[in-house]
Amino acid sequence: MRLLDKYIIQKFLTAFVFTVLLLVSVICVVDFTEKNDKFIQHNLPAKKIMLDYYVNLFPYFANLLSPITVFIAVVFVTARLAERTEIVAMLASGMSFNRLLLPYLVGGAIIGGATFGLIGWVIPVANKTRVNFERLYVKRPYHFSARNVHMKVGERSYAYMESYDNTSNIGYHFALETIDGTKLRRRLTADAISWDSTKHVWHLSPQLVRTIDGQQENLLTIPARDTTLNLYPKDFASKYRLAETMTLPELNEFIQQKIDRGADDTQQYLSEKYERYSYPFAIVILTAIGVILSSRKSRAGVGGQIALGFVLAFLFIIFVILGRNLASVGDMHPMLAAWMPSIVFSCIGAGLYRFVPR
Repeated sequence: MRLLDKYIIQKFLTAFVFTVLLLVSVICVVDFTEKNDKFIQHNLPAKKIMLDYYVNLFPYFANLLSPITVFIAVVFVTARLAERTEIVAMLASGMSFNRLLLPYLVGGAIIGGATFGLIGWVIPVANKTRVNFERLYVKRPYHFSARNVHMKVGERSYAYMESYDNTSNIGYHFALETIDGTKLRRRLTADAISWDSTKHVWHLSPQLVRTIDGQQENLLTIPARDTTLNLYPKDFASKYRLAETMTLPELNEFIQQKIDRGADDTQQYLSEKYERYSYPFAIVILTAIGVILSSRKSRAGVGGQIALGFVLAFLFIIFVILGRNLASVGDMHPMLAAWMPSIVFSCIGAGLYRFVPR
């Protein structure tokens, strides 16, 4: 790499780190003012608030705002170079615009690679502590309110509960059905099923078992007993920001479990998975767009170009949110929804590259 490449990459990465520190620090201060009443209500010490919450909240926001911070950093550095006619000197010396893009793309790839590692394995670990803190001290106590719950717990086995109390871990009006194709072969019913936390098994109240063999039906009464099922209290626990607390391998395993059980909320977790793959690519795209837009002197000055950077970066976030919503309601495939912002901004970048004068 040339000295000029190292100079641009250093400026870019330094501006990126500074922007992250500045924006996330402001957001954390605003967050503290909103949640301070909750902290006082639970009489939480400052050390616990800082170590359990804000230390883990900082990387979460740093990743969430990475498209904005990257774009702003690129625009700031490039606009300053253009303002001081340094880019004019580079191009006048025979350097092509594509060659000028190279160090920015290298810097964007470094940030994108680091982002993928963080959101795939590091940040989810931090989110476990942060989300648990929010559940305990910020959010209201969770109560499982769903009715008539059906879950696939085996290749041919399906569990049913009319209701479930997650505070005492007791399910009411339980049924376990064995279905062969479209035919019901066996149905077990019990008034209640409760979780034994010491034995890690389910305790069933007296059961009535109905076995169907062709035209014959047999009824059998079984006394109360313990049993194991591919069903756990965590399946009825709060799903608040659950996807954010799972590393990429854990998320893949969880999604497969959802698919095997025939769950109807798989889309949001698939969307989270594909977003983690699309974010690094989006960072590189936004880096290129930032250079294209800010490589010429502007009458609005550096401030005007940074303002434009804010607008486009927030537009990207809007597309991300739109994609999540479309994926969660099933109107768009999760992969397409996750990659939609990158696809749209790739097209925008290609158009700007071709038509914006340099």
